[in-house]
Amino acid sequence: MELKNKVIAITGAAQGLGLAMAKMFAEAGAQLALLDMQDIAVKSAAEQISELGVTAKGYAVNVTDESDVEYVFSQIKSDFGQLNGLINSAGIMRDGMLLKVKEGKVVDKMSKQQFQSVLDVNVTGTFLCAREAAAQMIETKSAGVIINLSSVSRGGNMGQTNYSASKSAVATMTVTWAKELARFNIRTGCIAPGLVNTAMAAQMRPEMIERFLSTVPAGRLAEVEELGHAAKFIFENEYFTGRTLELDGGTRV
Repeated sequence: MELKNKVIAITGAAQGLGLAMAKMFAEAGAQLALLDMQDIAVKSAAEQISELGVTAKGYAVNVTDESDVEYVFSQIKSDFGQLNGLINSAGIMRDGMLLKVKEGKVVDKMSKQQFQSVLDVNVTGTFLCAREAAAQMIETKSAGVIINLSSVSRGGNMGQTNYSASKSAVATMTVTWAKELARFNIRTGCIAPGLVNTAMAAQMRPEMIERFLSTVPAGRLAEVEELGHAAKFIFENEYFTGRTLELDGGTRV
C-alpha cells in the first residue's frame, strides 16, 4: 500500500510509541487520526503532526468503552471519508507475581482487577478498535491494513501473567482477522517487540533494564523508529498478512 494520502488511525497516539509512529507515517504523506484517552494531549499531538504538512485530527476515546469506540470511528469516517489503516498501539502493563509466598505462606495474590485491567485495554481495546476500523474500511470500500502490537512476552514471562496472556491473544486475533477479512481486501499484521526505548522503559529501575539487556543478543533496547519502520513494511508489502513480525533483538527463541 502506498501511504501517501491514505488515512491511518493510531491508538495511544498522544505520546511515546504511538506519536512517534504517527510522525513517521505523516512524513510518508499519510493523513492521521490520533486516538488517546488524554483529550488535551492528543489534540496537541495532532497539531504537531499537522505541522508536517498533512491533515491530522485528535480524538479522545476510552478504547475499552464500546459506545465510545463506535462513536469515534464514525467520526473518523465523517471527517476523512475513508479509513485505510489502524495501528493498535494503546496498551498498559500491571506486572506482578501470581502469588507472593513467604516462609511457605501465601501473603499476596494478583488481584482480579490487576489481571482484568490489562486484558480490558490490551485485548478488548484492540478488538473493539479493529472491529470498528474494519467496518469503516468495508463500508467506504477502502483497502486496509490493521496492525496490532504484541510483545516478546507473549511466550510467557515471569511476573506478567496478565500482560503475557493479553499479548498472546493479540497475536492470535491477528491471524483470525487475516482469514476473515481478506475477501474485503483488508490485511493484518502484528509486531512483537522486546523492551522499547520509551518513557515507560525510562521509569524502570536500572538493574531491571540491565537484567533484561543481558538476555538480548543485540545488546540494547529497540528504538521507536525501528517499530515505525516495521509498521511501514507491513503496510507497504502487499503479501504480508496474518503474521507476527519479531522485533526483539533476538531475545525470543
